[in-house]
Parts: sequence; structure tokens; C-alpha cells
Amino acid sequence: MTQLRIGSRESRLAVIQSEIVARYLESKGVEAPLVTMKTTGDKILDRSLDKIGGKGLFVKELDQALRDGRSDLSVHSSKDLPMVVEEDLPLLGFSQREDPRDVLVLPLGCTQWDRSKPVGCSSRRRMIQLQDLYPDVTFQGVRGNVLTRLNKLDAGQYGALILAAAGLKRLGLEDRISRYFTTEEMIPAAGQGILCVQGRKDGDYHVLNDFFDPEATACILAERAFVRRLDGGCSSPIAAFARMEGENLRLRGLYYSETTGRHRVGALSGPVSEPELLGIRLADQLKAAVEEEEPAR
Repeated sequence: MTQLRIGSRESRLAVIQSEIVARYLESKGVEAPLVTMKTTGDKILDRSLDKIGGKGLFVKELDQALRDGRSDLSVHSSKDLPMVVEEDLPLLGFSQREDPRDVLVLPLGCTQWDRSKPVGCSSRRRMIQLQDLYPDVTFQGVRGNVLTRLNKLDAGQYGALILAAAGLKRLGLEDRISRYFTTEEMIPAAGQGILCVQGRKDGDYHVLNDFFDPEATACILAERAFVRRLDGGCSSPIAAFARMEGENLRLRGLYYSETTGRHRVGALSGPVSEPELLGIRLADQLKAAVEEEEPAR
């Protein structure tokens, strides 16, 4: 195949991420034009994702373009992927991981965090963990792409934003980062920093084999298995982050119970050859531990 058309969201970050895959394909002699489109999730910005249908709204149009033959593959931020993927559009593989951490971003020109203003954040995962670190912090929802959120921050709507380091670095905006949260302080979303390539079940994508990263693949399989086991969607404050430790994989996760109002963080190690089993085991352990506790008052 001399051409593979890449389906991408229209946002600047999505285009940059798709161009990473395009450059690799072009280095292998394959033309890789981008087919950009605005997804439903990009269009509806006045409501939180859990109110309008979840993360699937960011891939719906891209999936349809694959099925219609308007594109040959799609590039996604792995953290934005639904946990259940249609059989006819398999996940082909995963890129090497960029910085997985969450970061604090202050208004342009500010060096001190004004905590009298709310933090712009719509992620319950981030809210719970930030409140563990700063109990006095308040939040206000924020939607839109990274650049839109930064514009709202700089206009004075928020005292700070919590964003993913990977997106800011890919956009060349690393200088906006005021503070990095370690993955122990704030466990990332499953797949954060990893790109995923999706295609058609009957497609020939062998040219991408060397693009995919075995370490990132093992990590994300464990992370996604953890979230899937807990029925975690876009609105669920569930987090998972895996890293290699020699021949083993160490997975750290956060589970929040809607029933008890409590959350628990834990970690577990296991063989890298069984990443999904590791995710399932940790999920079961944390769920059992949280739901044995008394409900929060």
C-alpha cells in the first residue's frame, strides 16, 4: 500500500499527534495525508462528558470515516478511548509513551497560585487527587481543547488548570507548566501520554509494526484492564498507571466507590507477560477494600 489516509480530530494537538504517525509512514515510503474532522465531543462544549455520552463522542465520527472508507486509520490519545472497542475497528498498536504526568498551569505571567479562584477542571479523577493534596481547593468545569482552556485561564476565569504534560509538550507549550505532579501524587488516566492507532479489521498495517512500542503496550493493557474491570468510563474517577520494573510490571491504581463515597489507592506487581491479569487483580483488590468500609458521612 502506497497511501494510508489518517483520520484525525481538527484540534491542533490532535493534528500534531497524527503528524507523528504520518512522518513515520512517510519514512517508510507510504503517503499519509490527514483527513481532519470535528467530532461530536468537540462540538458540544457547554456540558460535561458524562452528561452527553462519554468519551465515545470523540471517536464516533472517526470510526464512521474508517467504516466508510474515507480514512484508513485513526490516531487517538489513548486516554480518550472508550474501554470497549468495536470488533471491526481494532486497536492496532500503541506508541512510545510521552511524559504521563499531570501538571498545574497558572495564568500567563503569574508565579503564585491564587487558590481563592477555582481550578478549571472537569475530571473527577483529578479533582479527588488534587483535593487530597490541597483540601481547600475549589473547582469549576472547563471544556474545549488545550488552547481554548489556556485562553480561558489567561482571561482570568480560573486560578489554575490541571492538564496533561504530554499534550503541552507536544504543542510546544512546556514553558506554561508551573508544577509537575508525580505519578504518586496524582495517578494519571489510563493510557495518558500514549498514542493509539486504530484501523479496520481487514486492513494491512504491517508497515506500522516498528512504530508500536512493546513497553507502552504492556503498560496500557494493564491500565485499561484495571479501568474496564471497574466499569470506568469518562466520568468515573478511576486512575491507573503502570511502569516496567525489570521483568515485572508495577501497576498503581485509584478506585472511587459511588456507593461509599470513599477512594483507595493501591499497587501491585506481576509478570509483564500477563498485563491484563495484573489490572484485573488490582481492580478486584481495591474494590473489595473500599466497599468493605463504612459509607462517608
